[in-house]
Amino acid sequence: MTDQNGPPVIPGPPGRPTGKAPACETGTAERLAMNRTGSFEWDLGAGTLDIDEAGLLVFGLDPASYDARPETLAERLEPGERIRLGVETDDALKSSVSSYSVHFRIPLADGREQWTHVQGRILRGEDGKARRVIGLVRDATAEVTHSAFVLELEKRRRRQTDIVERTTSALSRAVTVDDVTAALTGPGGLARLGADGLALGLLDNAVLNVIAVSGESLEAIGDLGSGRLDPKFPLADTVLSGRPRFVSSLAALTRRYPVLEPYVGRLRFQAAAYLPLVAQARSLGGLALFYRERTSFKPDERILCLGLAAIVAQSLQRAKLFDEEREFATGLQSAMLPPRIHDIEGGEIAVRYHAAWSGRQVGGDWYDVIALPKNRFGIVVGDVQGHDTHAAAIMGQLRIALRAYAAEGHPPSTVLARASRFLAELDTERFATCTYAQVDLESGTVRVVRAGHFGPLIRHMDGRVGSPQVRGGMPLGISTDFGDEEYPETRLDLVPGETLVLYTDGLVEEPGADIDAGVRTLITEVSAGPAGAEALADHLSDRLWERWGSGDDVALLVLRRSPDPGSPRAPRLHQYIHQADPEGLSEARTIVRQALTDWEMAELADDAELVTGELLVNVLLHTEGGAVLTLEVLPEPVRRVRLSVQDRSSTWPRRRSPGETATSGRGLLLLDAVATRWGIEPRGEGKAVWCEIGPAAPPTSPPVHRSVAEPLKDNGANGPAAANGPAAANGPAAANGPAAGNGPAAGDGPR
Repeated sequence: MTDQNGPPVIPGPPGRPTGKAPACETGTAERLAMNRTGSFEWDLGAGTLDIDEAGLLVFGLDPASYDARPETLAERLEPGERIRLGVETDDALKSSVSSYSVHFRIPLADGREQWTHVQGRILRGEDGKARRVIGLVRDATAEVTHSAFVLELEKRRRRQTDIVERTTSALSRAVTVDDVTAALTGPGGLARLGADGLALGLLDNAVLNVIAVSGESLEAIGDLGSGRLDPKFPLADTVLSGRPRFVSSLAALTRRYPVLEPYVGRLRFQAAAYLPLVAQARSLGGLALFYRERTSFKPDERILCLGLAAIVAQSLQRAKLFDEEREFATGLQSAMLPPRIHDIEGGEIAVRYHAAWSGRQVGGDWYDVIALPKNRFGIVVGDVQGHDTHAAAIMGQLRIALRAYAAEGHPPSTVLARASRFLAELDTERFATCTYAQVDLESGTVRVVRAGHFGPLIRHMDGRVGSPQVRGGMPLGISTDFGDEEYPETRLDLVPGETLVLYTDGLVEEPGADIDAGVRTLITEVSAGPAGAEALADHLSDRLWERWGSGDDVALLVLRRSPDPGSPRAPRLHQYIHQADPEGLSEARTIVRQALTDWEMAELADDAELVTGELLVNVLLHTEGGAVLTLEVLPEPVRRVRLSVQDRSSTWPRRRSPGETATSGRGLLLLDAVATRWGIEPRGEGKAVWCEIGPAAPPTSPPVHRSVAEPLKDNGANGPAAANGPAAANGPAAANGPAAGNGPAAGDGPR
């Protein structure tokens, strides 16, 4: 309201005349004093500090005894506070600022501390130097205390937020129930929760199972709380009622649950929070958190505990759903795989199947071992396209069909051609890859076919791992669609002690790496792994699949032919030399020398190494495949070494008379000169050239002499004589050669 001819009129309270401001009942100084605020003037040149009575009361000084010296006020402060106040004040005076503000503590007579605030205005001369300071001094205890409360509250809120964020982050990576319990009880789990102990119980029908305990926990004593839901126990009571229980002392805990009284003396925690775990209106169990120092639960702390329980409940519900889906998928897959692998004669087989990590995405990987006539068997490892239960179902059908075709006695190429046709007729728009082999461990023959799959690996006796070149055809199903059902067969030979490894891509697919690098890693692990089939399968699973945490399923089959070490008095070794291996010949010589040294027959090593090189060079130059070298000691009164080299060629060597300039033709002459006895035997589809090195046995009858041109007669059931071999006094007829059972297995194809 305004008057037309005058200044604004301030309306007053009813009953008072208006038109001017009311008179104040208290003066300015009195008002400041009532708020424990005083004023001061500090003359820096004179060194005097004039302070009014209200200011002196703030410092707790008697106005009558104050001597106007700044030091008198400073003596009221603790030494540390005095130094800090002096430093901050000097810094302000020496700088160019026009004011400063500082808080410090003054000890009171009753032992409490008073927070005091000084705010000063610095008056400077023309030269910029401080001359005087005029300001206020006041009791700031209330506002500082309130600020400390706010800071503590903010600190507590940050801590609570940090607990929620860290717990949420840890549980977000938990996939299974085991992962959830590991996140809660593993390293840093209790710190994330801000607790000193915990117990986690899951509800199974009417039974509460405590599945995780960590730190200080009542449930750690005799599994208290596990079993049927009994309201006499706090965790079960919480689950039954669906309401949280906050206990601030052990005494309060035993008053409510007397059954616990015999146990509390063994615990050191002071407070506990029992929290129900509920997700989507479904009770999952209960979570108990224990604290050593806490004696109460503020409202925000109770809200935090309930929030943690909600996070854990949601994680458990997700994990239980994953476990159920995974159990369903792995159960389906297991039902479609062979229930067990029967023992085989002459070797050992180990199989492994690992399901993918991602719920129902099990996939269509499979393995199988199929009994065949004549003590042979088929082995197969394959993979149906896709990672779902549909792929697993197709896998089951394809596995049965392939098993039936193999059991009918068809050759490997026909088995895969018919399996491809079967898959195409299912009209699933899925294809499959596989490697199938027919194995005869008695001879070591392995006939392999591939349909768009990895070829096998072979671990040799000395630990080297080869990746033989196995010709292949198109994946099953696709080959029929394109009218190309050709699956060429490759023959391999497994000598005693060697191991064959078949696998699917989940074993070599390392995240973020090229698959060729994964295959190289697999070869390294096969070489470094143990010799036994079961042990090697476990080694590959641990080192590759579990380490990489593959999102793909894996099928693995390891076949090892039983080693043939002979006996302590007659040791024996076998070694395969690939025709395309440039280092194989040198390694064979080294193996022979080392074996004879180990067998304490080093004096024969030079001759044996020379003969080994000669026989192997003959095979590698004049046949179409590799060679199997067998070295053994004959347990005779005069111990000799027998060396045998077997190949797949049916052409026998013949003796020639090389001229002076000839570069070949001296092999049999060398053999005749070095060996005590030697001969040639038919072996399966090929032959074996053998010799014995060592001292000659005393003759029991006069030696038989034949001319070079005189053919050796057939020896009937004991095998043909070496018709083209030398006929020296000790020259061998096949009848004097070793029995077939002592030699290496028949046949050796490209590796």
